[in-house]
Amino acid sequence: MNKLLACVAVIGAFGLAVPAQAENGVKIGTLSCNERGGWGLVLGSARQLNCTFAHGDRVERYEGSMTRVGLDLGYQHSGTLVWAVVAPHTDEARGALAGHYAGATASATAIVGVGANALIGGLDRSIALQPVSVEGTTGLDVAAGIGAMTLRSDEG
Repeated sequence: MNKLLACVAVIGAFGLAVPAQAENGVKIGTLSCNERGGWGLVLGSARQLNCTFAHGDRVERYEGSMTRVGLDLGYQHSGTLVWAVVAPHTDEARGALAGHYAGATASATAIVGVGANALIGGLDRSIALQPVSVEGTTGLDVAAGIGAMTLRSDEG
């Protein structure tokens, strides 16, 4: 239990320490991703994602993967990650979220978990997935390190 509390404290501090990278942009919608479960591989993990981007009345679908390099111990069942999406302007083209993202990540799961993922990337590295995402997971896992995410538009 002490390890879980320590991880939650680290995640909270991580959220406060992430610079407000997105201050120069406009919130254009919400990205929700379902992350498949899997084992942490001590030095990292890779999990598949299925995502939905809601932008007003418009909905776009993406698929991709989340890779974490750093400490990752335990097993995580499938989870949900939700970000506020911030861009330079409100009229982003369809598929604009496709691309590579990178940033810091931390999570702790003991039956039910929480996490923080600060990622920047996408179209010309101008899309910010609002500094701290909400991560709902189940399992027994602790992870911290560098996160990388790749998204591909799932629309023809």
